[in-house]
Amino acid sequence: MIKWIKANRIPILIGVADVALAAMLAIAVGTLAMHKQTQEPATAPVKVEKPALKPPVVELKPIASGFSQPVVITATPAKNDKRIFIVEQGGAIRIIQADGTVVSQPFLDISSKVLKGGEMGLLGLAFSPNYAKDGNFFINYIDKSRNTIIARYHGTSADQADPASEQVILSLAQPYDNHNGGALLFGRDGQLYAALGDGGSGGDPQNRAQDLNSLFGKLLRLDVSQLPYRIPSNNPFANQNGKKGEIWDYGLRNPWRISFDRKNGDLYIADVGQGAIEEIDLETTDSKGGINYGWRCFEGSKDFNISGCQSRDSYAFPILEYDHSEERCSVTGGYVYRGKEYPALDGKYFYGDFCSGQLYTAEKVESQWQTTLITKTPYRISTFGEDSQGEVYLANYATGDIYQIQDSAN
Repeated sequence: MIKWIKANRIPILIGVADVALAAMLAIAVGTLAMHKQTQEPATAPVKVEKPALKPPVVELKPIASGFSQPVVITATPAKNDKRIFIVEQGGAIRIIQADGTVVSQPFLDISSKVLKGGEMGLLGLAFSPNYAKDGNFFINYIDKSRNTIIARYHGTSADQADPASEQVILSLAQPYDNHNGGALLFGRDGQLYAALGDGGSGGDPQNRAQDLNSLFGKLLRLDVSQLPYRIPSNNPFANQNGKKGEIWDYGLRNPWRISFDRKNGDLYIADVGQGAIEEIDLETTDSKGGINYGWRCFEGSKDFNISGCQSRDSYAFPILEYDHSEERCSVTGGYVYRGKEYPALDGKYFYGDFCSGQLYTAEKVESQWQTTLITKTPYRISTFGEDSQGEVYLANYATGDIYQIQDSAN
């Protein structure tokens, strides 16, 4: 190996042999210097432009079947867990493996505890953010005494939960058998969000959704890192007399599916209307809660029963709404697509209508929300869901089939 030698460090050379050695070193140094000066500069890496994406063509690919009245599609938070969990309204939770096979034994079966029928049943499932370590998950169901129960359970193995591990964290007597909500989700903040309907009947006769001393018609935010649950100190009504500290938002009628955008944390709430208007509300990730979405004063953006209500600027109105024409009757909230398989779908919020089978996307273009009818399916779209990778699915309540939303154009 040849090292560079500084001139002031070359010793004085004496003798023929030393002179020859010095000459050889000088030639070597000069040759290397010349090579360094004449060497061509390294070429910059060539940037390969990705081909432009075509407009997406949405297709629904069936991935599993045989479920009974599916109402929830979800997954654990672990990125390497490719399983999909399906909640059946009658009281069972089943697993679709990564290869599409359905595990024969339910992950959990509490059908003996569940009051099923109409809008009642097992309605919500959310896995702990630390599920890989603590094995905890939470469910929402209507029990035989017509109470909404939010309970924690524990998994005993990868594909099996312990039905005897139930710890009830909240019980709420339902005055009627409809408008139960039921969605459960963990937010980026690690808190559990629970969506509850207004208690039922029609028109919210007791005005529960506007009553801050009632949990009905609300979105709750609970700290379930230990039991009994705690009320987060930054909940908007924490420690206020005559107001339930569990409340995050209010003025909801029957929220049927809520979701967080996994990219930015925005919250989408699909709220089923009374008889005229279906709505989707948006709460941005910087919200401090305390938002009043207007029911029963308003159905969507339309007046419903404004007796005793405040001025319109006291309420948050939907980003999207639609009427009951074209056989539509009940909105089913979905998810913003953030998966990797279909980049042309990125940022599109998918939702549907239960009665008409219509499938929509919505996205904000500049300052305006735009909605697109993708297709009119023959399905009873009861729920949407995400897997651990952000791919989006929907369920046909009538047949028990599960479909993946795909883009055949890209």
